[in-house]
Formats: sequence, C-alpha cells, structure tokens
Amino acid sequence: MSKTENNNESEIVSVSKHGQATIPKRFREKLGIDAPGRVRFRNKEDEVVVERVPEPKDMQGLLANREASTDKPASKLLHEHRDKDRNERSQHFDTDE
Repeated sequence: MSKTENNNESEIVSVSKHGQATIPKRFREKLGIDAPGRVRFRNKEDEVVVERVPEPKDMQGLLANREASTDKPASKLLHEHRDKDRNERSQHFDTDE
C-alpha cells in the first residue's frame, strides 16, 4: 500500500523496491484505465506523462465512416493508421526536446 499526499491536481505516491507505483483511483477513473490494462509513459520536457492505451475494442468503428476506396483488408488499414499515428507522435515529441 502506498502512502499518498495529494491536492486537487497532483498526488504523490510511493514507489516500491520493484519500481511499482499505484495510479490513484481518481486518475484511473478520469482516464478510463481498467485493471488489468495498459498505460503509456512518455517524457515531455521535465515531466513524465501517463496516457491510457486504447484497447482493441475502443478501435471498433474507427474506419466505419470511410467509403471503401481500397481492396486492402481492414487489419492492414488499421496497422497503417497506427503506424501513421506513431510517426506523428514521434515527430511531435522530437520537436519538443
């Protein structure tokens, strides 16, 4: 169990000897993080940002509003979309540093 200190916008939690920290319930609820689940840690300037990683079920319908303009399978389109997002995030973070 972690000891915590908090205010309205931040919370201090202990880190275990194994490098584990518990994400406070109010942040998990706000971000929609379920257990078991996944989060992404990224460095932004002098901060560490925690983001919820969408589950495959959250991706349902992502391409539904597009007209069939290709014969590519949906899984290939999804991989391309993810690659594009990953590249855009990478470029964005490279310019922040």
